[in-house]
Amino acid sequence: MTRILIADDHAIVRAGLRALLHAEADLELIGEASGGYEAIDLVEKNAPEVLVLDLSMPDLDGISVTRNLKPRFPDLRILILTLHEDEALLKEAIRAGASGYILKRAAETELVSAIQTVLRGELFVDPSMLRSLIGEAQPAPAGPAKQAEDLTPREIDVLKLIVEGYTNRQIGEKLVLSVRTVEGHRANIADKLGVHSRVDLVRYAREHGLLE
Repeated sequence: MTRILIADDHAIVRAGLRALLHAEADLELIGEASGGYEAIDLVEKNAPEVLVLDLSMPDLDGISVTRNLKPRFPDLRILILTLHEDEALLKEAIRAGASGYILKRAAETELVSAIQTVLRGELFVDPSMLRSLIGEAQPAPAGPAKQAEDLTPREIDVLKLIVEGYTNRQIGEKLVLSVRTVEGHRANIADKLGVHSRVDLVRYAREHGLLE
């Protein structure tokens, strides 16, 4: 069971997040904060694995909360939730130590996927903003198996859908595959390319003409 804490100064947003999390059997909502300082206090007391954190709160903003918590709780996954489709804020949040950045308008469909992504140790960026990070991505590790030709046609189909922001379940539905099969293809892609984060996968796909 993954322990989740949410922080947002709007009660209606917290109610929506609460409903989404309660629908997932493997996610446990352990607390709610209405401000930045309260979020810090609840993390200190309850040690959640994931903090879903509003970027804009009246007392202490989400980036400041992230800067406060990450040095002391390095294993905490912080998922920034925001209305702002702003490249500068996105990059600042990542530099502060956030594990992900999701837009509120997409939370209903993307939140659970985002939580699963950051729990795997990967960076989650809202698909609509993903390409703004490509230029900041580190080069993929050098190695012999880095060519698109090493991927099977089905793996290329899966790769294209990954970089478009589809979840494993959605990819399975589109390609008529089980989630387990999609996970297997995803693992094979990562092993063959030496690329594990979605940001680096997008950069790789762009460089090899797979986004056209």
